[in-house]
Amino acid sequence: MFTGIVEELGEVTSVENLDDASRFRLRGPVVTEGARHGDSIAVNGVCLTVVDHEGDEFTADVMAETLNLSSLGALTVGSRVNLERPMAVGDRLGGHIVQGHVDGTGEIIERKPSDNWEIVKISLPEDLRRYVVEKGSITVDGISLTVVDAGPDYFTISLIPTTLALTTLGLKQPGDPVNLEVDVIAKYVERLLGSQGAGR
Repeated sequence: MFTGIVEELGEVTSVENLDDASRFRLRGPVVTEGARHGDSIAVNGVCLTVVDHEGDEFTADVMAETLNLSSLGALTVGSRVNLERPMAVGDRLGGHIVQGHVDGTGEIIERKPSDNWEIVKISLPEDLRRYVVEKGSITVDGISLTVVDAGPDYFTISLIPTTLALTTLGLKQPGDPVNLEVDVIAKYVERLLGSQGAGR
């Protein structure tokens, strides 16, 4: 379980393409501190398992389904990535409940800079639209964010200078893909209400 509060901006140092998977090596001095085989680390919002680690780098295997359903398949050597370790029991929940299970990808449509923040407009897949509401939570590339405007096929977010400086959203441009994870509570509520309706 994660909170969507990115700990550091890491970097892909190698990519090994296998038959039905890829093996990534990533640099992240903060998240590798005390890391062990089998630990989880969120990479751009995707929960990955540490295969091994040495110094400030760790290796993770990514299966074909994850590569196809997330933006991880577009990563190359030198790509910057958002990194977060799982929340420890008793920690503050600084963002919102994030599972690291990406629901789909969107695409940055436009960026509108201001003096103290930036508005970013992102496309929203049709099957995720019902879960996104104004002032609700959404995870973009592993970052817990508040929806400013929920349009028919897009949503907007407002980014403060800290987010722009310390995450991939300060680097991405129109046309770039981003991983999206909607609020899991909304999905559970939908399932529960659907079950009640079916039982009537």
